[in-house]
Parts: sequence; C-alpha cells; structure tokens
Amino acid sequence: MISDLLNVDDSVRNMELSFETEHPTRPLYGVVDERTFQLYMHHAQQDAIKYSLLVTVREDDLRHGQCSKHGKTEPQNMLQSYIPGPESIAEVEKVANSSGGARKNALPEIVSINSQVGQGERRAEEVCTSPVEPYCNVPPIPFTVDEVDEEGSGSGGNFNREDGIYGQGGILGDIEEHRVFRSKKELMTCLSITSMRKKFQYKVFKSNTRFIVVRCVHPSCSWRVRANKLIESEYWMVTKHVKKHTCPTDFKTTRRRQATSWVVGECIKRRFINPGRVFRPRDVMDDMKQRYGVELSYSVAWRGRECAYENLRLGTPEQSYNLLPGYLHMLLQTNPGSVVNLEVTDRNKFQYLFIVFAASIQGFSYCRPVISIDATYVKGKYRGVLFTAVCHDANQQIFPLAIGVGDSENDAAWTWFLKRVKDVFGENPALVIVSDRHRSIRSAVEEAFPRAFHGICIYHLLNNLKTKFKSKNKELEQHYIPAAKSYNLQEFHVLFYTLCSAVPGAKEYLESVGLDRWTRSHTPCRRYNIMTTNISESFNAVLVKVRELPIIAFVNEVRLLCQRWFQQRRTKANGCSSRMSTDVENKLEQRRDRAQTMYVICADQYTFDVLDGDRNYCVDMALWTCMCRKFQLDQLPCDHVLAVVRKTQYDPYDLCSLYYTREFWCETYRGVIQPIPHISS
Repeated sequence: MISDLLNVDDSVRNMELSFETEHPTRPLYGVVDERTFQLYMHHAQQDAIKYSLLVTVREDDLRHGQCSKHGKTEPQNMLQSYIPGPESIAEVEKVANSSGGARKNALPEIVSINSQVGQGERRAEEVCTSPVEPYCNVPPIPFTVDEVDEEGSGSGGNFNREDGIYGQGGILGDIEEHRVFRSKKELMTCLSITSMRKKFQYKVFKSNTRFIVVRCVHPSCSWRVRANKLIESEYWMVTKHVKKHTCPTDFKTTRRRQATSWVVGECIKRRFINPGRVFRPRDVMDDMKQRYGVELSYSVAWRGRECAYENLRLGTPEQSYNLLPGYLHMLLQTNPGSVVNLEVTDRNKFQYLFIVFAASIQGFSYCRPVISIDATYVKGKYRGVLFTAVCHDANQQIFPLAIGVGDSENDAAWTWFLKRVKDVFGENPALVIVSDRHRSIRSAVEEAFPRAFHGICIYHLLNNLKTKFKSKNKELEQHYIPAAKSYNLQEFHVLFYTLCSAVPGAKEYLESVGLDRWTRSHTPCRRYNIMTTNISESFNAVLVKVRELPIIAFVNEVRLLCQRWFQQRRTKANGCSSRMSTDVENKLEQRRDRAQTMYVICADQYTFDVLDGDRNYCVDMALWTCMCRKFQLDQLPCDHVLAVVRKTQYDPYDLCSLYYTREFWCETYRGVIQPIPHISS
C-alpha cells in the first residue's frame, strides 16, 4: 500500500517510516510496515494522532548508486485522500523539474520527494488520489513514545524492519533497541530468558507505569536496558540497550533469580503441545539445565510445569468454563449445521454440554443404523462424565456421532444426552442401541428411543457373569462367547445347553436379562457384526489423556481428532478402486478362498444345496437367505453364497448391502470439519 501511494518500486527500495513530533528533537520510530501504517491511518482518522508522518525512502540501485527521498504530511490532510467516494479516481500526477510546482488538482499533498540520481538532480511532486479503506478491524495502538530516559536525554536508532513490530523470535528472541512488546510482562519474560541464555543476572533499577530500567547485578557492569510504554496502549518499546557486559566471568552462577516459575513455564510450554506428553518436574529440571544451564529446585520446576499447562490449555479450568459459550459460538460459525447445546443450572453453573458436528450428521445416513454408547470419567479439576455415541463406517472404522459432558452418570444425564441424540439423528424401527447394563442407560433408552432395539454388550455381560459365578470363569469363557455370537438357532441351543450344564444358575440369570438382548441368533433386528461396545470404548481410550484438560481444550482436542480422522479417511475412501470398502473387500476374498472347497448342487434356478465338509446348507438366491443366517443378518455374502456365485452368474457385489460400498464410504466422509480460530482471537 505504502509503495503504491508514494509511487516507488518496493522491489528495489528499502522504505523506512517514522514519526516526527510537533516540537521534535528528532524522528520517533513506530510505523515500520504496511500493517502499522494502516494502524496509523486508523488512529489519524479518529483524531487520535497529532503528529506528522515522516517518510524516508532509501533507494539502492546498482546502476545509479543511492538516493534518499524525504517527505512529510499532516494526517488530517492525508486522511481526505483515504475516504472512498465516487469522485475518487486512482491516478498519479507528476510535476517534474520544478522547485515549487503548482498543483493540478485540489486534493491535499501526500508526499513530496526530493531525489538525487547519479550526478544529476531533479525534483518531483506527486499527488495520489487512489482510495484506500481504513484498517479498522484491529485494536487501537498509538505509536508515540515518551523518549526521555533517566538522564534526561533522548534515545534514537533505526527499527529493524526485517524483525517486524514484535521483533524476531517472539519472547525467545534477543533484546534489541526499538523492539516492541505487547505488554510489560512479555518484555520482562524476554529479559529473563535472555539473561538465562546468556548466563547473567539483572536487577530492576527503576520501574513505573511509563518506563523501566534494568541493569546487571554486578555494580561495575555497563549492561543495561531501558524500555518505554507507548502512549495510550499496552505496548512497550526498548529505547536503549547497552549490550556489552563488563562484569567478571567468574561472577556467573548456575542459579539465577530470573528463573521464576512463570518464566520456566514460557520456556517449556512447547513440550506440552501433545496432550499425551508426560513431562515430570524432574524432566523440567533436566531440560532447563541442558538448554539454559539453569539449576532449578523441584518446587520451581513443578510450578513452572503448571504455568505451562495453564498457558497452553487456554487458562485455568474456571476461565475455560467462562469462555466456553464464545468457543461454541465460533464452532457454529465455522461449522454451519452443527448442533451445540449448553445447559446451566439456575445459578448459572455448568450442567450439560452436547456437541455434534455437521459432518457427522451428514455422514450417519451412510452408516449402518447401530449406535454404540458409553460413558467414562472426565479427569479435570471439576471431574464429570463424558458421554459418547459412535457407529461403524463402511470400512469397519469408528465414526464419531456425538459427545456430551455431564455432572455424573445418572438417569437425568443419560436421558438428556440420548434425547439430544434423537433430536439430531432421529429414530427408525431399524435402529439398534448397544450399551453396557448400566441401569440409567436402560431407562434413558426406553424414554428417548421407545421404538429402537436396545442390545447388550456381550463382554460386559460376561464380566457380570464372572462376578456372580466366580468359580466358573473358565467354563463361562469357553461356552458363553460362542453362544452369544452364534448365527444359527440350532447351534445356539446346543452351546447354551452346554453352558447351563457347566455353570448352574447361569440359565436363569441369562434368561432374566433377555436372550434377544445378548444373542445374535435371537435379535429381532439386524445388529450386523456389532455385538459389543468396543468402538465407543476405543474412542474413549483415544481421549484418555485429553480428558484431563480444561473443558475448552478438551473439546478442541476432540474436534482436532475428528477433523484428522475425516480428512485421512476421506482421502483413503476416494483412493479406493474397488466397489466395496477395503475391509469388506478383504473379508470377501477370505470367504472366496474357503468357498473353493465346497460342493454346490443345484435344485432349481434359485435354490442350491452347498456341501461344507460333513454339513449341507440350503441357499435361496430369490429370498437372499442361507441356512447359516450370516447372509441375512450381516447383509454380506457368506462362504456358502460365494460358493453358489462361483458356480452361477451372480455378481457378488450386488448381494452386499449398500452400507459396505465404496460410494457410501466416500459419502460418509464427504463433510469437512473446519478449523476454529484460537480463543484469543
């Protein structure tokens, strides 16, 4: 923007901008790039700046040597050129070879340039009328600074443009003259880290709300730093820096007063970007010793680690709960169609949270209608319970549907969560809910999903059996799981009779639970191959370290996990070349191999008798049935059906449910979970 207004080529020139006061002793630096120039324009438009802008253009040209161009303008006049209007036309008029040329229009002067190129001289006056909107979407940051130091003299110097307004390296960078910091705390943090890195100690000589002076602790050392606060802002600028240390070398020690807990936290916070990272206080002590040569006490290392946690995890748990509504608002703005429900008590205390991403709502239509639900503890300061609802995609992978956070696992919390799930995903007669045997879940499912079938996780029921019949664990493991997974009713009765004979009392207990709720053969609807809550428990296991974070950091980590899963699986699905998903394709290939050893006897056009070892199975291709019942219940060709396919002209892919196809797999992950800006923005 600046180079366009001055009509200079910024590719071959080094532009330096500065302030000049009404009663200057010399220029004051602050406008250093296009962004800070826009800030200057913003404040000038609001009459917040009373100083002229001095523009210095240094041109480096190998053909013509060097030249300098200077000009200044009053911000009140300059602003008129920046107010967009219908009469504003972008043009540049030049008046050359004139020491005081007359204006060709009535617009105010932007800049006058005096230049010298080679041995000749020329004077040019340029007027710019191109409209530029003021940059008003940034916080007000005036750039004037009180330049009087403790001796009463000014300090000057050139701002390092390459480092930008905050300098190079952030708070981990070196102290340099004219470097600007966002706050006094950031300045002091940078001073402390610099002292640790360069192995010296400093003390605060003078400090107030306007300036600060620090010196080396050795009385004869000349090192010192002075910084002034920018007027009407929280920004601080280094105005003087004597870099050279004249203190004795043996004065340096490994224990330094600047290694406070919050400084240590700033130094090590990058170690905690991964929520699962284990970094003990002893590790903090070793890390600071290796990087800075600083010896810490255990208590300082522990407090430093806590400061790093607080910094990276968006503040304290209390602050996180206070910022939660704003974060959820941004989630809805960046992911339209998502559903968020935050419920508080009458005293405005957190009670329930429910989140579903729009991508999950879109993708569930292409997944089998079997939802696994589970709950686990939240390990943060205020505890609580995490509720999850997931299902399987076409590739047998976890597809996250909804998450919820509540105060405890009780009837009210489960009912509230499942009603929100129903509001988002609906209910149909084919829907199956799979869970453990928690009493609150059963009553909540009956209230929220009265038409859905509620199945029991067979492994949770096995653990209940082991608790009740402790002396029969071996017999239970041997007979219970095969009976529960059996497809065929005749096979189930044989296995169930054997189980009941080996474990007296098991028959009455399992029948009281309901055979249809834990056996595949008695289920009145399709559970496909989802007989456990392993997928929801696996999802909770992935979040085991994340559950320790404050609420916003926790929700954000869940979003990042889902965002990563969706992107990776979308790429994998789009790259699949077969008609079925990768997992189903492998499963069909294994069944084809077993079908090679079977004999097929044709009864008519649709009915076949398949000999599998010493047993025979009847396959009806008109009804899509097989006597083993795998074909009907899983909606995927079994070994016997594939044996018939090998002998006939049937296409095996036409016999598979659409839920296993590549098309449904791709559609499941078509939605995108968008990033959310940092809470500080």
